[in-house]
Amino acid sequence: MLDALLTSFITFFTVIDPIGTIPVFIAVTSSANKSERKKIAIKAALVAAGVLLFFIVLGELILNAIEIPLPTFQIAGGIVLFLFALTMIFGESKPETELSDIDKKEDKAIFPLAMPSLASPGAILAVILLTENSKHNILDQSLTALMMLVVVAIALILMVLSAKIFKYIGNSGAAIISRVMGLLLSAVAVSNILQGFKIYFNL
Repeated sequence: MLDALLTSFITFFTVIDPIGTIPVFIAVTSSANKSERKKIAIKAALVAAGVLLFFIVLGELILNAIEIPLPTFQIAGGIVLFLFALTMIFGESKPETELSDIDKKEDKAIFPLAMPSLASPGAILAVILLTENSKHNILDQSLTALMMLVVVAIALILMVLSAKIFKYIGNSGAAIISRVMGLLLSAVAVSNILQGFKIYFNL
């Protein structure tokens, strides 16, 4: 169980990427005071957690309703996660990409912080794959949800402490860490693809 929890934590830490969210948070809250920044951070974390919990509870049910076998979704999800990881490694890093998407007219806590920075497409795919009903009981799924909430809580803490942290790592440091996370995510994605093929073809 400890190995499963560690795998879940690493996966969520990779796809949610709390460290990569720091430059995005600093950019969208540049004109806010300390109190406002804290409120924005809390709202972003709550919304992201709510979105991911929604997909933990209903994600597989939605797939079943539209008659998509979970192994095929696992393969497709693994491919998407792998492509997502490649953009983190070779393309623009998470901070650079999401900073370019900032729209001052939007609710900053919702966009781009809650989505797509925290509750990213990769994170949504990950929560569905890690809580498959046929492979995990309620306890396992609850522990997976707990690991997701722990990572979101870490992201919240880092956002609140972002000004101090950014002084040390800067944009370059955040970009390097994001690329390392991308490398780890690519390995997780390949594992999901292989497991999906194994289940689908009964190997």
